[in-house]
Amino acid sequence: MDKSLLRNFSIIAHIDHGKSTLADRILELTGAVDSRHRGDQLLDDMELEKERGITIKASMVRLNYFSKKFNKEYILNLIDTPGHVDFTYEVSKSLAACEGAVLVVDAGQGIEAQTVGNYYLAMENNLHVIPVINKIDLISSDLPRVKTQVESILGFKEEEVILASAKEGRGITEILDRIIETVPSPGGDESAPLKALIFDCRFDSFKGVVVFVKVIDGQITQKTALRMFHTGKAYKIEELGVFKDLKYSQVDSLSCGEVGYFTANLRDPREVVIGDTITDPKSPCLEAMPGYRQPKPLVFCGIYPVNPADFPELRDAMDKLKLSDASFVFEPESSQSFGTGFRCGFLGLLHMEIVQERLEREYNLNLILTVPNVVYRIKTKDGRVIEVDTPAKLCPLQDIEEAQEPYSSLLMIVPVDSIEAVCDFAKSRRGVFTSNEYLSEDRVKVVFQVPLSEIIVDFYDRIKSITRGYGSMDYEFKDYLPTKLVRLDILLNGQVCDAFSSLMFKDRAFSRARLLVQKLSDLIPRQLFEVNIQAAIGSQIIASERIRPVGKNATSRCSGGDITRKRKLWDTQKKGKKRLKQFGRVEIPQEAFLEVLKI
Repeated sequence: MDKSLLRNFSIIAHIDHGKSTLADRILELTGAVDSRHRGDQLLDDMELEKERGITIKASMVRLNYFSKKFNKEYILNLIDTPGHVDFTYEVSKSLAACEGAVLVVDAGQGIEAQTVGNYYLAMENNLHVIPVINKIDLISSDLPRVKTQVESILGFKEEEVILASAKEGRGITEILDRIIETVPSPGGDESAPLKALIFDCRFDSFKGVVVFVKVIDGQITQKTALRMFHTGKAYKIEELGVFKDLKYSQVDSLSCGEVGYFTANLRDPREVVIGDTITDPKSPCLEAMPGYRQPKPLVFCGIYPVNPADFPELRDAMDKLKLSDASFVFEPESSQSFGTGFRCGFLGLLHMEIVQERLEREYNLNLILTVPNVVYRIKTKDGRVIEVDTPAKLCPLQDIEEAQEPYSSLLMIVPVDSIEAVCDFAKSRRGVFTSNEYLSEDRVKVVFQVPLSEIIVDFYDRIKSITRGYGSMDYEFKDYLPTKLVRLDILLNGQVCDAFSSLMFKDRAFSRARLLVQKLSDLIPRQLFEVNIQAAIGSQIIASERIRPVGKNATSRCSGGDITRKRKLWDTQKKGKKRLKQFGRVEIPQEAFLEVLKI
């Protein structure tokens, strides 16, 4: 094929700025979907994505577009990416397979934190960025203000900005023609040894492991043997193709610059590494691609099957999920309360919720999640440095020389009239003010250094509430700084329930302990015996609640007679309840574990 007629591009933006709607209109204009089957979020093939109205997984599609302006037919490879900060790794993977990016900005909201973050990601990958102001049809749109922001913050010229309304289909042709005009066609040498980059992967029930690649040099044909640099294993291609018209379409070959997929005799999902380089074992390329910087998980929690017999199914499900989500990490662990499960790492709390829902829906599993923690660093008195991602790994306090917790650089873009409330809230979360910059008359960028443990739970929701929905945030890990670290345990009738154990800043432990025991006393149903709920730091009890036993009238059938008859029955009942309390196990409903995450 003629490479000059090929364009690879992504659509990037802050969450809810119209990326998926723009992708839908592009699909309709290029004829990838029939107008009778017009719908929303066409590239979002997960039920969860449509329910929440967000993009979770980057999606790729190949389009044929005849440009009237240039009187030629072009081949466009489009990748629609997520917008939430928790899925930034998906964006960075996708950008590595492109030469250009369409940056979408909401005409009402203006530039948000993730808009800036995605723009810098595109610039790091040396992509040509096309700015688009979307939703110009809305009454709340403020074009002069947003244009000024795009020009002053991102450095674009006024004539470079395209005005569009993805909902009404306005400006779509102009965007495609601008892509053809300004985004360079892919480079590469077709006569060189094969070099291809694995940028995505997914598991298909019928095809097995489907590997998405971008060919950098050389050519892949149906008869080409492939070898992966990471594992050194060779594979025979079973199916080679492109994702066209929202379905798999087989082709005879993929030449340099093209994006497509292949299936092979891959039996173990763990053999595929996102970012690995593929070559021909007969005439291999000299060196591998640099690949991707492995994302560092920021939030850890335990995932256990409610039924211990489901552990093998959970392990297989996680292996398959890892194919489509390379930022998800896990390793086996055991718990006194729940048996065998996995210690899992995530990029954020939303990422954790999405993984849980995907495992439960797609693989029909019933799961329990423990309290999320960040990774702390402990310096012991004997000179060792230990990374602690679970309360069970914390060594005794007398052995700790210094405890350190991760701090992040928090970027917030908020309205000017909310800056005081936002700064007060950030300081209440142990944030340290770093800098601020006025982006326009009504928008200001504020930067804080905040402990990561204070951000991961409800920080984003609170910022949205304080700014009446107009605030946005982005964060990245910076460094480890000293802290006062304690382990908070929850005891049920004197037994530690490790699912509720957590590591936290010492000054916050007392207030959190009070909230925890109160919440658990409301959620745990009354048993046939008394339940004592206690919160402890070491051997010190700092909060407690008591759940009264279910009453049972043992003397209901005693209609008369001496009072000693009833006393004998009451004494027998007391002895039975004492024995039941000694051997009984407190039943904890699953919603209790989910509610504790929100405290």
